[in-house]
Amino acid sequence: MQRERDRDLLMASAPGTVETPRGSSLQRPRGGRLPDQLLKWGLTILSIGVIVLIAYFFLRLIDESRPVFAETGFFGFVFDNAWVPSKNLYGALPLVVGTLITSAIALVIGVPIAVATALFITELCPARVKGPLTVLVEMLAAVPSVVYGLWGFFFLIPKLRPAEQWFSDTFSFLPFVGGTVSGPNYFIAGLILAIMIIPIVSAISREVMATVPSENKEAALALGATRWEMIRMAVLPYSRGGITGGAMLGLGRAIGETIAVTIVIGNAPVIGDTIFSQGYSLAAVIANEFGEAASDPVHRAALIAAGLVLFLLTLFVNAGARWLVTRAERGQRAARKPAAGMAG
Repeated sequence: MQRERDRDLLMASAPGTVETPRGSSLQRPRGGRLPDQLLKWGLTILSIGVIVLIAYFFLRLIDESRPVFAETGFFGFVFDNAWVPSKNLYGALPLVVGTLITSAIALVIGVPIAVATALFITELCPARVKGPLTVLVEMLAAVPSVVYGLWGFFFLIPKLRPAEQWFSDTFSFLPFVGGTVSGPNYFIAGLILAIMIIPIVSAISREVMATVPSENKEAALALGATRWEMIRMAVLPYSRGGITGGAMLGLGRAIGETIAVTIVIGNAPVIGDTIFSQGYSLAAVIANEFGEAASDPVHRAALIAAGLVLFLLTLFVNAGARWLVTRAERGQRAARKPAAGMAG
């Protein structure tokens, strides 16, 4: 009898054999699922609302831009080279070129510094310095853009002009370099944008690098790799997708910046010959001219159309960032499969 009782208890405790009686306190009441359902539907509604809001902005921009598109057409507006509101000429190509040049300069200067900062904080920085240094880097994002613009106008422009002229004269054989250096110019605007995107790119890169498995780094060091070789072989390949996504988010931030660029780019609606020439950007022209365009419907429509082009640029940048991150993740998964097979 004792053996039969023990056998029954063992079978009752085996997985898949326990049945909760109806009315038991262990059974979850039907009303207990209500918060989960509410949370699910609430988040779904919010997500759909964001998509609807973006679509509404897009359609409203198109509708408000119709007067200028009726005269020039969309491609005529984007690729025409004359922006002269007094003559009713609205060609946004100098604005698009200025936006792309300053954003490219920001990426070339800011992304390497941001990634190097993230590497130092995660891999090389002493523990007692890591916290304060992280806070200092993130505080760069708290500085208002108008402060960056004024600092660039009153400090960077006069201080860097001799160095810019020397670089222009010495490397005049390079394309888009050489000639007289203007005060406000593309390079100063790009340098300000580079400083402004460092916190974003550095924060995302730092978080991605912190997720690198310690086994990967220890294996590289155990095989005799130096600290730099470990970073190059284990940390950077694993973090490539996140770094790329952070760089693209920084590019979106640089494309949409307004006040700082308006102060230091020169506000000249022409395509400059060099990176040290004055120029204009889409966001800057909207900030400068929207107030005086209230009485001219075509001018106002042209500025809204510039906002539409800026919206599309940002959309393409985000889509490209998503594609690059997805491609990097697929490459990492494909690289792990042969390694797992060899280990097996």
